[in-house]
Amino acid sequence: MPTTVDRDRAVALLGAEFGALADLCSGLTADQWELATCLPGWSVRDVLAHVVGTEAMLSGEPPPEVDISHLHHMRNPIAESNEVWVESMRSLAGRAVLARFKEVTGRRLAALRSMTQADFDAPSWTPAGPDETYGRFMRIRHYDCFMHEHDIRAAVGAPPRAEVGGVRFSLDEVATGLGYIVGRRARLPDGSLVQIDLTGPLAVTYRVRVDGRAAVVDSFDRSPTVGIELPAMLFLRLTGGRSDGSVDPGGEIVVRGDRELGEQLVANLAFTI
Repeated sequence: MPTTVDRDRAVALLGAEFGALADLCSGLTADQWELATCLPGWSVRDVLAHVVGTEAMLSGEPPPEVDISHLHHMRNPIAESNEVWVESMRSLAGRAVLARFKEVTGRRLAALRSMTQADFDAPSWTPAGPDETYGRFMRIRHYDCFMHEHDIRAAVGAPPRAEVGGVRFSLDEVATGLGYIVGRRARLPDGSLVQIDLTGPLAVTYRVRVDGRAAVVDSFDRSPTVGIELPAMLFLRLTGGRSDGSVDPGGEIVVRGDRELGEQLVANLAFTI
């Protein structure tokens, strides 16, 4: 069923996210722009260039004509499309990429603010599938930008920006994949009851029942088979495939119940492409 996303909330959070990225990158030194991130082949400058490219594409700009045959870390057509934009900006200084970011996101915000709720409810292709809404696409855009902001923060040693609204909106997107994570990625056995408790600036509990297929439910009729507890920001990093060197770099994950299944779940939280 297509996802309905509140237009006002989505536009406000995207605007705040664009602003947070601009503020973060405005203070970077020349050396920091070149630091490697946890994303294969991408520096801090490349991460921002990726955001620029996606927003430029959504503004109707045609993809640049560049050769990416020398690059080998892409795993799917979307990654290849992303890399075309990033490669086109690799000769630019970080400050130039930032200027382009501000210009493109300014245009995008103007366009988004002119849209109605009906526009957000309209059918749209999204990276999560073709039969969705434009609003879902914009929630994915916020999630992508929020994650990339924190890719940059991790690379330059800046603390997380755990703003509750942004965390909640990002978790709303991740929650759509919990059945896939538990049932397909972690392959927890039929009959499993999985509880995920998130801590930090936003305390959230998710419950997933595996019964033929895995699905999020409101409650259990018995104690969970396995439970994990971890900070919400770490959960976002892990589900986004950003392990930053180890599955639990700070020893912050608590496993309850069946420990083997819990560790199996933790090791397979990543679900993004």
